[in-house]
Order: sequence, then C-alpha cells, then structure tokens
Amino acid sequence: MLKPRAEVYSLKSYHPPLGGRQGLRLDFNENTTGCSPRVLQKLRNLTSDELARYPEREPAEAVVANHLRINAEEILLANGTDEAIHLICETYLEPGDEAMIVVPTFAMYEIYAAATGARVVSVQADQDFAFPAEALLARVIERTRLIAVANPNNPTGAMASQADLLRVAKAAPDAALLVDEAYFEFCGETLMREWHELPNLFVTRTFSKAYGLAGLRIGVLCGNPEQMSLVRRVSSPYNLNSVALACLPDALADESYIRSYVADVLRGRNRLEEMLRDRGIKYWPSRANFVLMHFGPQNAAFIAAMRARRILVRDRSRDPGCAGCVRITLGSAEHNERLFAALPEVLEEIAPAAKVPR
Repeated sequence: MLKPRAEVYSLKSYHPPLGGRQGLRLDFNENTTGCSPRVLQKLRNLTSDELARYPEREPAEAVVANHLRINAEEILLANGTDEAIHLICETYLEPGDEAMIVVPTFAMYEIYAAATGARVVSVQADQDFAFPAEALLARVIERTRLIAVANPNNPTGAMASQADLLRVAKAAPDAALLVDEAYFEFCGETLMREWHELPNLFVTRTFSKAYGLAGLRIGVLCGNPEQMSLVRRVSSPYNLNSVALACLPDALADESYIRSYVADVLRGRNRLEEMLRDRGIKYWPSRANFVLMHFGPQNAAFIAAMRARRILVRDRSRDPGCAGCVRITLGSAEHNERLFAALPEVLEEIAPAAKVPR
C-alpha cells in the first residue's frame, strides 16, 4: 500500500474559511477595493500568444529589483509568500533540525517546516504579544536552522524591533532568519539589504495585501546573492504564471494608487483603535492593515452580528493566547465607513451599556 512520509500524517491542516464570503471582506487582510485600474487594463490587453508561451520570470524580477533598489541576483519571485516560505524550508531544513516560530503567527511557517521532518519549536509571545527576543535567543541551539518571524505579525499587528531581529540573526549564524514583511506598506520599516552583513537573513514581501493581487499569487523572496542562488535550485523555473508576471510591472508603476489606499487604511486603523479605546474594548495597537481585539465570550455573537450586516471579520480564538479575539481588516475610506457605522450598533446589540469586556 502506498504511504506518504511519516511527517505528513502529523501535519496540521490549514483550512481558511473561504466559503460563502459574500459581503464586505474585512476578514482576510486583502485590499478591499482590488488592484490598480492599470492592472485591469493590462489583463484586458493580454493576447493568446502571451498565454501560449511558458512564463519568463527574469524580466519581472528586474522590475521588482529596481523597485526595491536591490540587485536582481538578490530576489526570487514566488507563488505568493507561501512558496517563499516553502523554498526556504526545503533549502535549509533536514529531519532532526529545529525551526523556531513565535506564536501566535501565520500558520504556514509551522506546516512547511514540519513537512521537512524538522522539529518546530514554538516560542510564546511576551505580554501584549511583544516580540520575545530573550526567550527566543535562549532556545537557539546547534540544530536551529530556521527562525521565522512575521513583522508586523499576523494576527496581532505587533512588530519586533530591527535591533532585536539583527541580534537574532547574529546569534544564530547557522540558521536562516526569515523576516516576513507582508504588511510592510502599512508600517514602513524593513530589514531589506541587511543581508549584506548578515548572509543568513532573508526578507519576504507580498503583492496580495496593499497591491490587491491576492488572486494572482505573487510574492518575492530577497536575500544574500550566494544564498539566493541556492534557493533558486529548489524553485521551479515556471513557478509563476504569465498573467501574474505580465501584470506585476503595472501594479508597481501605479504608486499613487498604492499611496492613496495605504493612507485610507492608516486613517481607518487609527479611527478603529480610537473607537475601541473609547468603548473600553481591549485591543492591541497594530502596525498592519488590521486590528486584533478581544470580546471574550461575546466573540461569536459579535462575528454573527457583523455577518448579518454583510461585514465579514475573522475569528482568531484558536490562535495561541487569542481566545475570544477577532481580527478586523481596514480598507478603503468607503469600506471603513461601513464598518464604523455598523460597529456601535453591533456593540449595543451584543453587550448593552457597560457589559462590553474591558
């Protein structure tokens, strides 16, 4: 009887609740209005000949490298950040190695690392989800070969300081430090180019969030040129489709569209945090395009009441340390206004007066 590797049986399954997502999508941290109009125009102008050819990744990589102000040898376009994580795990992890993650965080770090046969070590975030630098450093051993950090983190919105991340990279030179900057556009802080001094550092970015290209699945992995040449050996030469590669330059070129959208998100994030603060609802200050908040036993009622108003929010109760928590994405000014109009009504409906958890 055909059997998979033993590690496959013990892998956790990640099943995002994608079905029935009708309404205002504030649950998956997507761009709520979609991609730039320039991308849509490019899609309309694609020819059958372009779709008939195998995709050529290098021209788009040159455009992305110029956009990021790094060399083309320092980047690899990937099928979303997910593939970038997968490639790092396949390049550097072996059975018996250790991979470290800070929880709560993005589920795919653990899944891809465990699939290689490595042991995944989870380090719980400090109070209020602060980055646990000392606890993480204390767990680094000779077998530590990967440390994955989302920065800002999902689902908390918290950030690790650049100083702490550089300390980690220096303390574990035999481990790949993967810093996932999926929400860079909403915080503006990056470790890009630090691999010139620290060749074990890798940075990922995605075009699924601010750029509104989640359906095209485009991400980028960046790092030291020598290390990136090794990662490229693991990657398929045709990992991205022709449509995604054709659209990416137009998405990057429309800088005013991204600036406008990010500005809407930041204004909305500030206003949402202010509304929660005024109502005594526990939340965690965010550097991303979402806010994590705590409703305790009223969590399910809040989610249902929002869905009844055709506004989707994300239940994060199953994440470590997040019992009773909901994550809400911010988007365009128009969509944010719908959220702000519904929020007081829902809070009154589920917890009149002073019964909202503090």
